[in-house]
Amino acid sequence: MNSVILFDVNETLLDLSVLQPHFDRIFGDAAVMQQWFSVLLHSSVVTTLVGAHQDFGSLAGAALDVVAARRGIDLAEDERVAILGTVRELPPHPDVVPSLERLRTAGLRLATLTNSAPAMVSDQISNAGLSDYFEQLISVDEVRAFKPAPEPYRMAASKLGVDLEQVLLIAAHDWDVFGALRAGCGAAFIARGGRTYHPLYDKPDLIGPDLNRVTDQILEIDV
Repeated sequence: MNSVILFDVNETLLDLSVLQPHFDRIFGDAAVMQQWFSVLLHSSVVTTLVGAHQDFGSLAGAALDVVAARRGIDLAEDERVAILGTVRELPPHPDVVPSLERLRTAGLRLATLTNSAPAMVSDQISNAGLSDYFEQLISVDEVRAFKPAPEPYRMAASKLGVDLEQVLLIAAHDWDVFGALRAGCGAAFIARGGRTYHPLYDKPDLIGPDLNRVTDQILEIDV
């Protein structure tokens, strides 16, 4: 039985697809959004490995500049602000509120662990109308290392007053799930949009196409 359900935020709880119209308008291709997010995640891993931490918002802006430069686009400041500002106002996926309500009603402790900086995640969760569901909003900034490094998971367990094996991380990213498992947590993978889990990573404890299905499995085990 897990004492705490720990949620990743971006893409797991919040829907990044609302950024696509901005990328379509600015770059002429909505798919550039995923290229930008991939550069952002790559940058977070590199800065962690070399010990040169930057906050996630700064990396997001730099990743946007990289993608624009690759495409030969001179990104106007108002266009840059439009994309990065919308990140603070992402809506939850449709399955999120019903699932959080079920988990909270079952008496489970809920918290978040995100690569976003503290002020960013506070705005994101508040603007998404999810604040009442979580006892803590935990940011990797406290250990200056991004997931999937082990330090964020260890720090989250410590702040929540539980052992690592009492934590179940839920994420829509296989690298985040893998990081949690290697750190000693349980983990569940949400295969949003038909995503596949990397075959060489440690297998998640739970897997489902959406948060509703993962919640079903959690409640079968913990309640």
